[in-house]
Amino acid sequence: MAFPERRTVDVLLTILLVAGVCAVIYCARRITLIFVFAVLFAYLINPVVKFLQRHSLLCRNLRAPAVIEVYLAFVILIAVVGYRFAPGLIQNTMKAVDEVPALLEGLSTGDIATQLRGKYGWSEKQEYRLRAFLARHKEDIQGLVRRTDIFLSNTAELVGSVLLIPVLAIFFLRDGDHIADTLIRLFFSPERRPKIRALAHQLHLMLTEYIRAQVLLCSLSFLFYLAALILLRFPHAFALSVFGGLLEFLPALGWITTFAVIVGVGVVNHLHWIWMAVLLGLWRVIQDYVATPRIMGSHLKIHPLAAIFALLVGAEIGGIVGIYLAIPFMASVRVICCACTEQQSGHLSGHPPEERLSPAPCVSETATA
Repeated sequence: MAFPERRTVDVLLTILLVAGVCAVIYCARRITLIFVFAVLFAYLINPVVKFLQRHSLLCRNLRAPAVIEVYLAFVILIAVVGYRFAPGLIQNTMKAVDEVPALLEGLSTGDIATQLRGKYGWSEKQEYRLRAFLARHKEDIQGLVRRTDIFLSNTAELVGSVLLIPVLAIFFLRDGDHIADTLIRLFFSPERRPKIRALAHQLHLMLTEYIRAQVLLCSLSFLFYLAALILLRFPHAFALSVFGGLLEFLPALGWITTFAVIVGVGVVNHLHWIWMAVLLGLWRVIQDYVATPRIMGSHLKIHPLAAIFALLVGAEIGGIVGIYLAIPFMASVRVICCACTEQQSGHLSGHPPEERLSPAPCVSETATA
């Protein structure tokens, strides 16, 4: 027997290859994440593309023209909404930026307690309690200014990455099936390709359900924001609700931005911003620990407790990105494990399960008329 054995060498080379690929992915993790979010964005607008592909008056059953029509429609919609709501929002934003230093100064010195006492008729004891609370957290409040500066310095880089995502999504929408089939042919032998295509189809269905669940969660946030803003008579209620609903796609950072914008509008316009902050905080708890686990669990066939566990582990390992990718990653693992279990059961029984030989479906799955 030759040493080392051929099988041992193959296993070691496979382990080294996997380790090398993981190392490359880690080193290029920011670019990899941009591509991952581009795929998810492609899944988000794929139903609209398929609808236009089936019902377009000019280019029916043509994939590329349907993608172009969807992007043109989005550009026109953004332009119309920006023309309608942007001036007022920019004006309120500038007012908020001008008043933020004074607000932070009032928080650090405790003078805001006197202002709130005069506005809401608080007693002297309530004012004293708030002053004592602010005095105990003075260093944290002052550190908020530094964190805000860091956040603003990273905003330009974040905006650039976000703008790159829809551009990359065009290629996945147009050539996704060809990309998937090429990867399968490149990395898998001919006898394994049917099984991998069947697995790719299951992952495709899982990602589709994940995006549907995300859209439902965003819709719930939109309705809550709209109701709360109308109840407390905040200006630009519809625009702020749409803004908050769209940012629901961004975990943690999205709702923090929504919270800051809505509360900032309340502070600038001298409205009931404290009540609004309380309502937004309650909604965040409901959304994170009730709505998200149940909706994601029902769509992806994951127990709500497992969804909460995935979110907490994702936050601990990967921060904001980990929160966003934790549930689809767990769902992907579940799909792969189920496929392996079915395959193993088929081998043990001597009757392997029937394999679907359809081409690898993905984002740009060709719509049938």
